[in-house]
Amino acid sequence: MLKDGPITIPALLRRFWRRIGLTWLLTLFETALTALIPLFIGFAIDGLLAQDTHALFQLVIVMAALIVVSVARRAYDTRVFGTVRVEVGKAQAARGREQPISMLNARLGMGRELVDFLENDLPMVMAALVQLVVSIIVLLAFDTMLAFAGAVAVVAMLLIYALFHRRFYRLNGHLNQQNERQISILEARKPRRLLSHLSHLRRIEVRLSDTESGLYGAIFIVLLGVVVFNLWYATTTLHITIGAIFSVVTYSWEFVDSAIALPVSLQGWSRLSEITKRINPAT
Repeated sequence: MLKDGPITIPALLRRFWRRIGLTWLLTLFETALTALIPLFIGFAIDGLLAQDTHALFQLVIVMAALIVVSVARRAYDTRVFGTVRVEVGKAQAARGREQPISMLNARLGMGRELVDFLENDLPMVMAALVQLVVSIIVLLAFDTMLAFAGAVAVVAMLLIYALFHRRFYRLNGHLNQQNERQISILEARKPRRLLSHLSHLRRIEVRLSDTESGLYGAIFIVLLGVVVFNLWYATTTLHITIGAIFSVVTYSWEFVDSAIALPVSLQGWSRLSEITKRINPAT
């Protein structure tokens, strides 16, 4: 059972740290194997061009291990975080006896979002960080300029997100507040009031979507610039094999893919910050 303290991400981690820690270890192992695959593909290409299949067999072993770990991790995740959701719901129901049903119902859904963050977003951040580090190391092994381009892109991406954080927090607050009223509005059975409620939700969601579009448009321009620059630099400046060029381009794209996970998670954290404050009003 959760204690009487606030229901927060740190509180859930303290209560379930053994189970969650194991899922995260499996996630990191899975990510490390995934990060190695493009490098082994590059080795396999060069090996096959030289009539050598040794690197190809190494690639098969890595991919087989990845399949086993990923299947086991997903099966375990479902059971662990399902238990956490039950405990969070029980704690919220016990503390919310005096709350209006509409508010309690909405906040039960918000509480599940905390667990969703632990199950989906935080592992995604860890996986992204591992992939970023591996990508930077591999690119650095080929040429310093390739890694430097990636590092500059990460800094630019975080600065861009900082410009949007307060707006995300404010809009998510409006959305959560409106959702808390939904059941009471439905109980009133007044079509005009319901239409006004649904229209209000739509306006907030459109504003959130427009904000996301602006954020990710700006970030994608920066990150795709890294791929184009690294492709140009590798083919015009470096004297490397075809397999190595493939690895450079692949790890540049992996860098982009993993870097995108960071603002996604930061956006989720902005929403969770508002939710945590809302479901723990006494803290």
